Amino acid sequence: MGSYSSLGDVSGKRVLVRSDLNVPLDGTTITDDGRIRASVPTIRELAEAGARVVVTAHLGRPKGAPEDRYSLRPVAARLGELLGQDVAFATDTVGESAQATVAGLADGQVAVLENVRFNPGETSKDDAERAEFADQLAALADAFVSDGFGVVHRKQASVYDVAQRLPHAMGQLVSTEIGVLRRLTEEPERPYVVVLGGSKVSDKLGVIDNLLGKADKLLIGGGMVFTFLKAQGHEVGKSLLEDDQLDVCRAYLERAQQTGVEILLPTDIVVDTAFPSGDREPEPRVVPAGEIPADALGLDIGPESGTAFAAALADARTVFWNGPMGVFEVDAFAAGTRAVAEALTKVDGLSVVGGGDSAAAVRTLGFDEAAFGHISTGGGASLEYLEGKTLPGIQVLED
Repeated sequence: MGSYSSLGDVSGKRVLVRSDLNVPLDGTTITDDGRIRASVPTIRELAEAGARVVVTAHLGRPKGAPEDRYSLRPVAARLGELLGQDVAFATDTVGESAQATVAGLADGQVAVLENVRFNPGETSKDDAERAEFADQLAALADAFVSDGFGVVHRKQASVYDVAQRLPHAMGQLVSTEIGVLRRLTEEPERPYVVVLGGSKVSDKLGVIDNLLGKADKLLIGGGMVFTFLKAQGHEVGKSLLEDDQLDVCRAYLERAQQTGVEILLPTDIVVDTAFPSGDREPEPRVVPAGEIPADALGLDIGPESGTAFAAALADARTVFWNGPMGVFEVDAFAAGTRAVAEALTKVDGLSVVGGGDSAAAVRTLGFDEAAFGHISTGGGASLEYLEGKTLPGIQVLED
């Protein structure tokens, strides 16, 4: 058995597995099944060991009540295809359907419960309400395996409270993710380069703050770069800007200079006069980073910057990348993200794609996932770990 061998012989036992099956849907069509595929190894190993596997997960952000658009039914069907066996589906979380579905499982069979967030107890801030729901979930199982890394930073019933009620262990996915993150934070091999993108500086404050003391280089792109450029005195036109973070960015730039950490910002930017939409053709042009016109907004790092970022990654032994360099979903603004991804495939050492939009970009742009050292399934959880925060869903497993 994998990292859950502490549970002993699971044959004939009902094992509740908290997976992360929060995949993008177009109606009922799954547009990226990466998280489902990442969940398969733990589920398959438990089933092959004779467990009666009960999978619980969420999809989207329903408000504690059923919504058809957030049903896990299409996810259960895809999981069955990947496992090569029929997967039973319960139409509720802990009610009559869930109880009957679990009771009907034979050794080695798998069931998926309906979206756990359809029950208000899952995400409740009220400990008693969350505990009541956790009691109902725990009643469906004999043991618990936490394998949804994308939610371990949440103190939620199916992540935290259930683990207090059942014999518990980490699944393969969570165990692997934590192992990789420890390599990033505990004596990483050097040079250690961190690439940060995405839309907002405020989303990455804790990571920048913590990694300024650990990384050798920090490469910054995406929408967040314009707050840094503005902090340096440059005009950024209509680009995304967080005025309330300008002083913070200036402080980071000064601190990096004092501590010898190199912060690399783009020297050129791909701009357009409007954000890409379906009713107009993009009109991209490249301008110097310090000369963004008043009527334009930055939508990608420029080709010169893409080359510079790739060069900065060339001798790295450890790389963590979180956040695209631009609006990668549109070809006209995807080159910067593609350049970073391409450079990561050539890293002689550990290259980590930090989940979320970065993982989506790798798949959207057609890269072979095997070319990267590790593609995380949990953007928010990865970031909070790298900030130095305690993750409730991990802490409860280790207590």
